[in-house]
Amino acid sequence: MRMMVRGGVLAAVISVVAAGAVWADTVTIETATGPVAVPENPTPLAVFDLAAIDTLQALGIPMEGTPRPLYLDSLSDVAKQTKPIGTLFEPDFEALATLQPGLIVVGGRSSAQGQALAAIAPVVDMSIWGSDMVGQAKARIAAYGTLFDRRDVADDLTARLDSALTRARAATQGKGTALIVLTNGGKISAFGADSRFGWLHGALNLPEAAAGLESSSHGHPVSFEFLLETNPDWLLVIDRGAAIGAAGQGAKATLDNPIVARMKAAQSGQIVYLDAAPLYLAGGGYSAMMHTLDEIIAAFDGGNG
Repeated sequence: MRMMVRGGVLAAVISVVAAGAVWADTVTIETATGPVAVPENPTPLAVFDLAAIDTLQALGIPMEGTPRPLYLDSLSDVAKQTKPIGTLFEPDFEALATLQPGLIVVGGRSSAQGQALAAIAPVVDMSIWGSDMVGQAKARIAAYGTLFDRRDVADDLTARLDSALTRARAATQGKGTALIVLTNGGKISAFGADSRFGWLHGALNLPEAAAGLESSSHGHPVSFEFLLETNPDWLLVIDRGAAIGAAGQGAKATLDNPIVARMKAAQSGQIVYLDAAPLYLAGGGYSAMMHTLDEIIAAFDGGNG
């Protein structure tokens, strides 16, 4: 399949879509770039962001086009029910011309394609990134609820998320410090409160074992010696390779060494291997966030990972 379309072919794509477009009433919703007026109840709906797909599925909103692969097992039904429209990074403009979407949702890895996609149909950037991930997740739920007239469902999801956050705070309270690490083969990077995974500290009042870590999307590169020196009570591990289905050394193999074995977290059975795909690929999605909170509650209430 040809993923990029240029020149005359792209012009033809745009003309086909424009000819078939039927504009509905508009509604203003909050997006990552501010308030945007878009068609109300747009259909067909094309979505290029996994967090958005995750939340839209939870709201019961049908989608007609999504990228491949979708990575998460929880999105397998979405993959069966939608048409492929490219990848997270590279749209298939010919597939979009056939679909004739009423709205295109981008975010995160696909946000760079927003300008090109705007020639096809209205585009909203629903990225969730940086500080206050929980607040952004709730804002996206509310926006989709308004856009698709699912306000009651959106309110219910938000209440469920708040309940899970309350239970997770109770589970982690007084249990000591934590360090979040991402493994990538044999490499390790650490993430602090201002990072893409930092909501696990901020939203749960979970003390950082190491303050001042850089907030780069790739984290702060660290060594095994750093892990031992930091010596958190809890080590929360995200395996990038497992998230994207890459071959190679997994997180457990990477951390299976004498230095890590001397850490408090290892000796207390408090190394927690989180399900990586929801956190790494669909961060801020409703179901993804709920899944991670359930893992945190089970690990901290059970006293081990």
